[in-house]
Amino acid sequence: MNLETPRTLLVIACLTPGLCCVAIAQPSGRPEVPSLSSIVQGMEKAQSEVRAQTPYQVIREYRLFGATNSGANADVVAQLDFKPPTGRDYRIQEWSGSTRGKQIVQRVLDHETEVSKGNQARTQVTSDNYDFALVGEAIFDGRPCYVLGLKPKRKQKELVSGNAWVDKRSFFILHIEGESSKTPSWWLKSVRVKMSFGDFSGVWLQTSMEAVADVRLLGFHTLTSRILDYRGSDMSASTELAPARIQMRSQDPGH
Repeated sequence: MNLETPRTLLVIACLTPGLCCVAIAQPSGRPEVPSLSSIVQGMEKAQSEVRAQTPYQVIREYRLFGATNSGANADVVAQLDFKPPTGRDYRIQEWSGSTRGKQIVQRVLDHETEVSKGNQARTQVTSDNYDFALVGEAIFDGRPCYVLGLKPKRKQKELVSGNAWVDKRSFFILHIEGESSKTPSWWLKSVRVKMSFGDFSGVWLQTSMEAVADVRLLGFHTLTSRILDYRGSDMSASTELAPARIQMRSQDPGH
């Protein structure tokens, strides 16, 4: 593998932290088929209701895949300690495979820490950063959703051009798929990301991520992450997340 490749994989992983909202899931009563503006307002309201929480801990697994083999080049398990509102720390619990994989994950977590202390408003899925379109409706993991098209208002590597699946009841984002609106390096021809979110005892956070980079001269490389365990101040819950199922149907143009 070219020595430049780990840097490019680091950059694709850095696309995701700004999108990882943490909130308390609170269902809201809304009309069954609201307008696009109502959906966007509900989604923005849900994101804005992030408030200080008690400390919690997440165990996250990272896997790094190269272009030429089906197995992971590296597996890394990290413990992340969150201390609201902006404090966080991490520790690598175990790793196997490429040493570079461990180094990449360490840099990714360093970047997440920096992002958590910066202006996160510039990376959130809001009308300040995106133009929206109502693409249709879908079922994501058994939950009815509105599917919104995302068009970034500026070229920024943390913004995604693609779709967001918004829960009809709570208006929280369940899933995002698309491409980075700006490739962060000449080495990357494109970066496609998938991110899923879920509720852990009322805490809404990113459950999994996949970033696939088309690296010049080297082909496709993939970095994934998923939550293995979540622990709040007074509870512990382990989870093995099944692959999300998406069923899509087009939006009636008359709506």
